[in-house]
Amino acid sequence: MPFSVATWNINSVRLRIDSVAKFIKAMRPDVLCLQETKCRDGEFPSGDLRSAGYEHIAIHGQKGYHGVAIASRHPLSRIDRHDFCAKGDARHIAATVAAGDREITVHNFYVPAGGDIPDPALNPKFEHKLQFLDEMKACEPLHPRGDDRHVLVGDLNVAPHENDVWSHKQLLKVVSHTPIETEKLLAAQAHGEWFDVAREKIPLSEKVYTWWSYRAADWTVGDRGRRLDHIWVSRALKDSVQDFRITRDARSWERPSDHVPVTVVLEV
Repeated sequence: MPFSVATWNINSVRLRIDSVAKFIKAMRPDVLCLQETKCRDGEFPSGDLRSAGYEHIAIHGQKGYHGVAIASRHPLSRIDRHDFCAKGDARHIAATVAAGDREITVHNFYVPAGGDIPDPALNPKFEHKLQFLDEMKACEPLHPRGDDRHVLVGDLNVAPHENDVWSHKQLLKVVSHTPIETEKLLAAQAHGEWFDVAREKIPLSEKVYTWWSYRAADWTVGDRGRRLDHIWVSRALKDSVQDFRITRDARSWERPSDHVPVTVVLEV
């Protein structure tokens, strides 16, 4: 049975609920994880999602900032919200999803962007990001072991490999691709024995992007993107991966997010 999980930094779910509806009508993921929802729990447009068939919703919201949510066509249980860095930010939510006669635990993350200056001594936002990545590695309940069927998705705000950015050389000192960030993200991935689905399906020699800056008048000119949105699966699910899709054309939809949806299809 195919089972799909999609992730999308929507950059205000209320502003872009029509885009969400367009995406789920076309792709029909079993589970949709959203980041940067930018609204409190009671303001989340649950009714729109339920009308589209996503009756099971877990929300970790915050007024005006951050915010993550999981919307599912299947029942959710064991919902967890971890407070990384003890800041009270809504940057993580996890839930266990009924996938046929089995269960899959889904973690949804919104890692801090980190500001513009890649120096923790000068930039508290970058210091926060590095601490967050360290805690991702250290948080043992997060990491699957043995036969655990886990999926980790989200805007991890790091493009870890050379071809995850439009120019490795020019972005080495730009936040999201600095060596210290990429090392910490890859350390968290390795510690959890996670498999990066994009790079399992697409060779490291190929360019892959999920984000294009609003600063460009035309995002297609030069194709200056970065791969900031990720899907990782546990060892128990590695051989279940059937397909991986980036909905690139969503970047050209009306009032687009600067991120596009990313989807994995599993055979469960």
